[in-house]
Amino acid sequence: MSFQETPVPSDEEEAFYVHCRAAYLAVFRSSLTNISSKQQLCRALQQAGRNPTHATLNKYWTPRTSKLNFDEFFEILKSEKKTEETELMRAFKKMDVNSDGYISHSELEKALTTRGEKMTTEEVNAIFSMADINKDGKLDYAEFCRLLVSTVEQCQMAALERLEANAKLKRQNFGSQSYSPPKSSVSSAAATLPQPPETPRAESDTTLKKDSRSSSRASSARSRRSSLSNSITMTSSTNKASKIPEPSGLQDWHHSYMKGCFFLEDDGSISSLQYQLHLPQTTTVYLTIQPLSLSHGLDLPSSWMTVDTALFVTSAGETKEDSTLVCFTETKEKEKYVWKGELDAGTYYLLPFTSGCRLKKRSKKSLSIKPIELVYRTDTGELDLTRELREVLSDIFEVIDLDGNGLLSLEEYNFFELRTSGEKCDKDSWAVCKENFDMRKNQLTRQGFMELNLMEATEKDGDPADLWVTLEAMGYNRMLELVEACPFQLDVHCEGTQPAIQPLSLDSGPKLLIQALQKSITAKTGAKALRGQDNVFIYTYRGEHRISSQIANKANQKVTVHVNNEQSRNCCSSRGMSVFAVEVPARTKLVCQHILPINERQEWTYNCVESMLPGT
Repeated sequence: MSFQETPVPSDEEEAFYVHCRAAYLAVFRSSLTNISSKQQLCRALQQAGRNPTHATLNKYWTPRTSKLNFDEFFEILKSEKKTEETELMRAFKKMDVNSDGYISHSELEKALTTRGEKMTTEEVNAIFSMADINKDGKLDYAEFCRLLVSTVEQCQMAALERLEANAKLKRQNFGSQSYSPPKSSVSSAAATLPQPPETPRAESDTTLKKDSRSSSRASSARSRRSSLSNSITMTSSTNKASKIPEPSGLQDWHHSYMKGCFFLEDDGSISSLQYQLHLPQTTTVYLTIQPLSLSHGLDLPSSWMTVDTALFVTSAGETKEDSTLVCFTETKEKEKYVWKGELDAGTYYLLPFTSGCRLKKRSKKSLSIKPIELVYRTDTGELDLTRELREVLSDIFEVIDLDGNGLLSLEEYNFFELRTSGEKCDKDSWAVCKENFDMRKNQLTRQGFMELNLMEATEKDGDPADLWVTLEAMGYNRMLELVEACPFQLDVHCEGTQPAIQPLSLDSGPKLLIQALQKSITAKTGAKALRGQDNVFIYTYRGEHRISSQIANKANQKVTVHVNNEQSRNCCSSRGMSVFAVEVPARTKLVCQHILPINERQEWTYNCVESMLPGT
């Protein structure tokens, strides 16, 4: 079936599909997970605003039924209409023997225990207890019907709003930053496939975490015909010789460096500063980027040192459309990712990147543990910062001291302020800091940075709330462990001229990085069409240490692609799941996933099957 033959769904059909998926995902981690019991079917139907009877449930869950998938649930919802308020009123009026708008307990009990699907007395008492709002022994059934319908609508709206609000799950399951959800009368939530945050991920497993085995099978002959299988076996990195040896005499080359940090945002995305590089002359350049160790002891390497990094270099055009990918680091030498080549004189953007395979959200276990003390009172009753906090603040100073000169300029301090408070410090406020805290050459010293944080704690009379806001914004948990950030350092060596690097916070930075990443994938590999599909193409980039895939949808309507990594070995995906779906808007391309080895010392095999989901 070609895409031209696929009818474009109406807004009403689109809204119904979104509501259906929202209900399903209120019960399950993914719409690829199967319903495995009658109780689960009942819960999913209730989330969709249905009030299934035992007869209804038995109709769809027979003694021979062992599972139902999302497509089958979708069809059930088409058949089972929502209970309307008028229908409820009609049923209650039959019980209202006095026609006064009220039902007594005895009337309700008689109707519910003798007719239709008979209830127990305990069930009737429970219903009456909830419905007797005035506690006068009578049920105002008009008000009860209104509340019941209103509650159902609120549940549906809450499910839709959960999908819309949780951008992290959009990224994990659909990865579309440009996707605009369809409009509906209740909510404009996107049709996504959430994974509940409380579901743990087995990051240390030797294979990707297994979802339901049955979900890996195509649910129709059409999806089997519209599939593409990729299998790539990679040797261990320990067997690879570096393709870019460090240039001899590198210590005599001109050198500039900058520090930075990858931050995990609340929505699961990763952000960092960008940089501008200026080269006065055409020259041979040796670029490296690597995680920055902050260990206080030689025997304690920083936990983020295994995070993968990369640096994309683009021309600095006047607009993002003018910017083109020049090169990017591909070769790895220990923790360093390296590129060497000749760059023309001019100005470039340096765009740091990490795949998200090894830097990802962790469970909030530390919230149940008593947090480390940040401030205390001395013997004289004065407030002071604890030793543990001073060590962390010293590390933060190290990270935000971008040029590594041991001092914080106003520009460097403002990158920190924007990260932690969303506000900038102006020159007048900086002058006040100069009067109160230790400064040198109009720049804040490490001691001055400590004094500034102590002053903030003192102003709050020791309340650490603001300090915790700062620490958590910088990636620390309540045990003062850096778990949601990865500091890095990038170095630029030039053989014939002095490079100049300047940190930037570009509004277009994320888009520039996405464009550069997509270009790096398509430039290194050819497109493969999904079997039987003329407009959906898969690009699979195979680097020395990373595999990345991209989906291009050239059709005039969105498509949903099912991705199955279950047969991969020793692999971790940036998605955090082995089976997921990606919704690709019309005439759009997006990065599907990145894959890294779990154990770099062992061989790893990427085995991925992409197929069209039914209905697209």
